[in-house]
Amino acid sequence: MQRITEYLANKNSYIVADGAMGTMLYSKGAGINKCFELLNIEQEKLVREVHQEYIKAGAKLIFTNTFGGNSFRLAKHSLAGKVEEINRRAVKIAKEAAEKSNVWIGASIGPIGQAVEPYGRVKKTEAEEAFYQQAKVLIEEEVDLIALETFLSITEASIALEAVNRVKAELKQETPVALLFSFDHQGKSDTGRTAKQVMRTVKNWKVDIFGANCSTGPQPMLKVMQEMASETSKPLLAKPNAGMPEMKDGRLIYMATPDYFLTYAKRFMKVGVRVLGGCCGSTPEHIKYIANCVKAYGYSESDVVVNIEEKKFEENKVDAVALKDKSPFARKLSEGKFVVSVEVLPPRGANPTKVIEAIKRLKGAGVDAVNVPDGPRASARMSSMALCQLIISQAGMEPIIHYTCRDRNLLGMQSDLLGANAIGIHNILAITGDPPKLGNYPDATAVYDVDSIGLTKMMNNLNHGIDIVGNSIGEATAICIGVAANPGSLDIEQEMERLRKKVENGAEFIMTQPVFDAEYLHSFMKRIKEFKIPVLVGILPIASHKVAEFLHNEVPGMQLPENIRKRMKKAGDGEDGKAEGIELAREALRQTKEMVEGAYIMAPVGGVNTALKVIEGIIERH
Repeated sequence: MQRITEYLANKNSYIVADGAMGTMLYSKGAGINKCFELLNIEQEKLVREVHQEYIKAGAKLIFTNTFGGNSFRLAKHSLAGKVEEINRRAVKIAKEAAEKSNVWIGASIGPIGQAVEPYGRVKKTEAEEAFYQQAKVLIEEEVDLIALETFLSITEASIALEAVNRVKAELKQETPVALLFSFDHQGKSDTGRTAKQVMRTVKNWKVDIFGANCSTGPQPMLKVMQEMASETSKPLLAKPNAGMPEMKDGRLIYMATPDYFLTYAKRFMKVGVRVLGGCCGSTPEHIKYIANCVKAYGYSESDVVVNIEEKKFEENKVDAVALKDKSPFARKLSEGKFVVSVEVLPPRGANPTKVIEAIKRLKGAGVDAVNVPDGPRASARMSSMALCQLIISQAGMEPIIHYTCRDRNLLGMQSDLLGANAIGIHNILAITGDPPKLGNYPDATAVYDVDSIGLTKMMNNLNHGIDIVGNSIGEATAICIGVAANPGSLDIEQEMERLRKKVENGAEFIMTQPVFDAEYLHSFMKRIKEFKIPVLVGILPIASHKVAEFLHNEVPGMQLPENIRKRMKKAGDGEDGKAEGIELAREALRQTKEMVEGAYIMAPVGGVNTALKVIEGIIERH
């Protein structure tokens, strides 16, 4: 398996770590005063189950049950003589749990639990010997990472790190090391230092990953990670507690929900955290939500490897085809007519008959165009370009093809675009594309030579008779260039900046993410007034309450207002739920149609029937 440090060398790579070990063992019946490390010997099946549950939830880095496996902590349970056995067994259990899984094994080493001189009675040499003894066993067992966790004292952390590095030198091993400090809810260490101050002291230590764990919940830890990020370029690891615990019915209950963890996982990633997990109170459900977030947001559009450079080949440019002459759809946009497009998914197999028949119904109902996604949700379906050609020839309908940057390099993209123009596919929506790890083929390789901004510019070049580097291609293409936008983006300023670049690079119409609240769209339209570009509002009838919660919590760019989720919850997940979802979509269309130049209906459940119910009586078709 690739070394964890090599994996993290790619700035677009993120790792989901596991959650609390003690919390899970306690929930499975282990006493709160029990030596959890002894369970590696007495109840290894129980420990293995915890590891397996985290792996199933999506963890790619699991930590051994060895946090208190040093001689000082074990001595409290009269187990000082079992350091080697307990630690070896712990690694064995973790490796057994991870068998046949692509998972790293991290070895947890915690503080000794007593103050070290000059603040306590334990001598530095004694503390170092305890850390050395534990680290030697763990490194001999060839773990993938040594994690020095929950350190309050910089002094004790330095002693532990020195012991680990001594073992590495003696065994001639290059085991990576993570150093995690613990801060209180005000972001201070036990000596009152901020995370920034701590990092200024330790940032040049021989450590591969820095981070924080325990003590606080996600909110205060976010500030800690921001301060750490300002002082180091090394990967950061965050393992917050699930909030502060409360005693209920004789049991400690942590109050931070998995949904809350998901919200903060997004924020941790945004400030530069590369490894995300949980500490006290977190469970496999919390880790599952983090894993979903990492799948959805693990690819950063701002980190595209290749950018199309601005070239000065003005002499090769030709005049672009006027918008009204590019396609019937483009003509309607240029004339200010209200247009309606309905999304139709390509089939999973090779037979397009049902799709073509559905599209004929849409044409008969007066729908202007059909949107054809390109590998939606990173799934493998019939080629969208092949389906678009069939739609033109067999249904006599005009398609809008979604074209993604995920699956093709610069050469393939330019070839596809020229070919699409030649066979009469002129309406193209530029999409960066969901990362493969979001879909059913997570090991597929993503290309991403450019993002949707670069693709927009590429199409604009072709519309002026030049290729991506300014060389003449002869006759200009007639591509009607569409781009996507999210009026409800969590970071609307970044969304607007990206949209501005798309417009500057040749975008001719905008299709929005689903809009559920007209206020979001109203605010968005005010922001883009200066662009003077047609907008098709995205309308999505929600199929059920379960789907509503999935969209809100697990799909990037989707934020459903609370009142919408409440209405869907009340309606339930049966036919009543479907009917309520359609009514909500109709309400959104009524409230937004006067603000925009068209509507884009997405109906993955119910397909054409649902789409036609949404527009019935609201939009007149001819």
